[in-house]
Amino acid sequence: MTDTFKSGYASIVGRPNVGKSTLLNRLLMQKVAVTSRRPQTTRNKITGVLHLPNAQIILVDTPGIHQSERTLNEMMVRASVSTFSDVDLILVMLSADAGFCDDDEFVLNSMKQVKTKKVLVINKIDLVEKPILLSLMNEMNQKSLFEEIIPISALKEDGLDQLKSLILSYLPEGPEYFPKDMVTDCPETFLFGEIIREKILNLTRFEVPHSVAVVVEDMHEQENGVVQIDATIFAEKDSQKKILIGEGGNMLKNIGRQARQELEKRLGAKIFLKLFVKVKANWRDQSRAIKEFGYTHDSF
Repeated sequence: MTDTFKSGYASIVGRPNVGKSTLLNRLLMQKVAVTSRRPQTTRNKITGVLHLPNAQIILVDTPGIHQSERTLNEMMVRASVSTFSDVDLILVMLSADAGFCDDDEFVLNSMKQVKTKKVLVINKIDLVEKPILLSLMNEMNQKSLFEEIIPISALKEDGLDQLKSLILSYLPEGPEYFPKDMVTDCPETFLFGEIIREKILNLTRFEVPHSVAVVVEDMHEQENGVVQIDATIFAEKDSQKKILIGEGGNMLKNIGRQARQELEKRLGAKIFLKLFVKVKANWRDQSRAIKEFGYTHDSF
């Protein structure tokens, strides 16, 4: 008699900057989603596959749910909301250090009619004292929206084993949806473009990080075994382009160096990374440009 196999989907949702991508990466024990201290880092649904003995948890990292009139941000929110009815469980994330705020209320209101079971994941518990955490848990328990509440620290990997067991308890018996060597179904070129964008997020300031899109135009292995990657960084203004290039090209070199180092670790090969910077005025408010750059609510 064979053991039963459980499998299913769990989406990770919440307002921007509560640690959704960090949680995905730590659960998978490898990086598939870029992280940054800046809000609204994730722009697409990103699927990660967690392989366990006799189980497979398919995790869907989603863009932060927030109010915005910008076309790109509206599409990002639709990407998150579109997962609600397609999964077996919704993991709603809060940040313990911020408590329950208006932006979190907006997230809960977006799923008022959703019948999918919800578990509240309170993240960043390492940043607060226990009485504050208990008070927040009590406050959220009174809302009667969640099957369970679990406190964790994704960054410190505290509570993640308990979270995995909890997710598993809500999943049905099912097939092995993905082969054991597959950790994400995101295209490789998308992941590489996101790595480059992450370096821009961490190296630039003001409006520049959020105005940038990265498209990998070409990737091929040269005769000497070096992998050449050509990528274009799109900004919205000439002034942003100048910042991205930097004095004497220093900023672009720094972005390229940091991205190349991470790409080489990921691929286990030497990388020749060619970066270009172009201006696409107001692309974040143009549906056509957003789709061209791969930011569609049904991308994967």
